[in-house]
Amino acid sequence: MNTSTTKTLLAGDIGGTKTLLRLSEDGRVLAERRFESAAYAGLEPIIAEFLRDCPPHAIAAACFGVAGPVEGGQAKITNLPWRIDAAAIAAEFGIPQVRLINDFQAVAYGIEALGSDDLLTLQAGAPLEHGVRAVIGAGTGLGEGFMVWQGGQYEALPSEGSHADFAPADMLQTELLRYLAARFGHVSYERLVSGPGLANIFDFLCDSEEGGASPALLAAIKEGDPSAAISRFALAGKDRLATEALDLFIRIYGAEAGNLALKVLARGGVYVAGGIAPQIVDMMKDGRFLAAFADKGRYAELLATIPVYVVLNPNVGLMGAERVAGRL
Repeated sequence: MNTSTTKTLLAGDIGGTKTLLRLSEDGRVLAERRFESAAYAGLEPIIAEFLRDCPPHAIAAACFGVAGPVEGGQAKITNLPWRIDAAAIAAEFGIPQVRLINDFQAVAYGIEALGSDDLLTLQAGAPLEHGVRAVIGAGTGLGEGFMVWQGGQYEALPSEGSHADFAPADMLQTELLRYLAARFGHVSYERLVSGPGLANIFDFLCDSEEGGASPALLAAIKEGDPSAAISRFALAGKDRLATEALDLFIRIYGAEAGNLALKVLARGGVYVAGGIAPQIVDMMKDGRFLAAFADKGRYAELLATIPVYVVLNPNVGLMGAERVAGRL
């Protein structure tokens, strides 16, 4: 008699811009879909729509990586007016086990599922076997997390380190801090290293320098996503201020990645994920990101030994949530 059983899993990567859902069975993807998060009042309507279009399955477990702190099986999404409750989802959809984890915990778990083609090495370093790994990634916000080796495997731990105080590295960044403090009060790294953060940097440069942005860029900003327009013009070399903004963005990104590496002693490597890095990877490869990463005075030599990778696979968080669901 065949006693093998199948296990159907629901996994989700929930961010301020997009929600990715995947239904899988024994490692085989049954269905996968992207949703625009802001078009929905919460996660439950998205799950309902997704499952309505899927073949009926009895889901054994679900895990959702959510962009915000998780406490007691509940989460408030940082960049959305959503509250997510694992118990409510379990009851509504008849799923025996539902777990919420921070989105960068999910990214960290997903690192284990990546292949060599999913990573681009910025710095080979000298990785320490079973060393702590750090993950950081800019998108709608800035996510951070880390992994420690426990019981023969890596366990991911959450962090809200992106909301720590921004520390300027030079006089220009000091002026940037003053500019944003007048606008926001508290200035965190997320105010700079994120999609909206790039727009904040661009605004600062526009208000600080003579000769503003090109009319074409200003028109593109008005038409759609400002950060996307700024990065597009910068990468194409079509606007001086856009290029300066993206340069400053990358330097601050590198500095915060180095901060995280120092705080957790990430001798197993730093993994730069999120939606922005793969789009600007050519500029990240030219040395400016790593220069800021290692600019830590007496600890520059240590930081040169830490591997740094860019994660190219946009589904890494979804893959991590799926791995966690499989453990439930």
